[in-house]
Amino acid sequence: MASFARNNIKELMVMNFTLHLSNKCNMACKYCDVKKNPVQVMKIETIRNIIDMPALDSSESTGIIFFGGEPLLNKDLIYQTIEYCNRKKEQEGRNFHFQMTTNGLLLDEDFLDYAAKEKIWIALSHDGIEDAHDKNRVDCNGKDTFSKLSQIIDILLKVHPYAPVMMVVNPDTVYQYSQSVKYLFNRGFKYIIPTLNYTGDWSEQSLKILEKEYEKLAVFYSDMTISEEKFYFSPFDSKISSHINKIEYCKNRCQLGKRQISVDPEGNLFPCVQFVGDSEYIIGHAETGVDETKRQKLYTLNSEEKKPCTKCAIRERCNHYCGCLNKMTTGKVDEISPVLCAHERILIPIADKLAEKLFKKRSAMFIHKHYNDAYSFISVIEDIAKTKR
Repeated sequence: MASFARNNIKELMVMNFTLHLSNKCNMACKYCDVKKNPVQVMKIETIRNIIDMPALDSSESTGIIFFGGEPLLNKDLIYQTIEYCNRKKEQEGRNFHFQMTTNGLLLDEDFLDYAAKEKIWIALSHDGIEDAHDKNRVDCNGKDTFSKLSQIIDILLKVHPYAPVMMVVNPDTVYQYSQSVKYLFNRGFKYIIPTLNYTGDWSEQSLKILEKEYEKLAVFYSDMTISEEKFYFSPFDSKISSHINKIEYCKNRCQLGKRQISVDPEGNLFPCVQFVGDSEYIIGHAETGVDETKRQKLYTLNSEEKKPCTKCAIRERCNHYCGCLNKMTTGKVDEISPVLCAHERILIPIADKLAEKLFKKRSAMFIHKHYNDAYSFISVIEDIAKTKR
């Protein structure tokens, strides 16, 4: 097996590998762009080759992310992967951490107990209130899935109280955005990570609705924060962080192919999730490792400032640096979607106004959350203490 380029081994030691176990899914979400035919399933040998890459032979923690299609259609691969990683840990002292994104339909108590034992961080895909969720998230027979997930959410949060929920905001559900976030929060999710479907049919009118929904969510975020309710809402929290921790934010934004690599079922390596399936962006293979020349060329292209953005006042806090997002929306790493630009111009002023308000109020939760580096650790300790009372 070919090794990584020597001068980049140290740089690549801390990596997250997203394993696209299969392109098969038990749902048929209307905004999904994964090609499901022909059906492909990853082999355990491919996964072992990934784990055995020379550059990962270190004491640093390697992230293994189970992805799909729907990863729980291949539970056997998940079990075999974790067993192999555990063996590596015993024999070589290596550390791994595990994550999974699932639609939830196949979650059960047995797997959740297993996930708790092996410390698999589970993220659930869910679009919020019933009408918003069922508009796009249907099963392979076109049937609604909201009601099927109700009990599953309960058992998920019972075993994994910090499980994040990933929601997609579509043009046809944008007017239900704030309702959906509040619903998910009230169901028990404290980490809500929405993503705009940037490739959807966004109009001037739907973008105006989006702005109004963010303004409603700013009120909700403020109320929860002042009430000292723990609530992570990624659009606001990431933009607030981009102002408070500007240097760190700029340093850690899109690391295309450097810290995260996606692996398709055939073992091809891609710089991120949205590139999977496009042969132009293959940067290596599980059997031969990363082609450092291709990876570096792509990373350099992505890191260059985009011409339309050079004079923009918010460029250093904008997601236009995300090569994966650009690829999804325009088909190219170095081209920006007008919808992305509009979204950032809507979001950042609202997030800044929200942060200014909470700072002036000297909100203890806000200051603790955004100015205390130990917040995440302390938050978990506080919650554990509460459960033992």
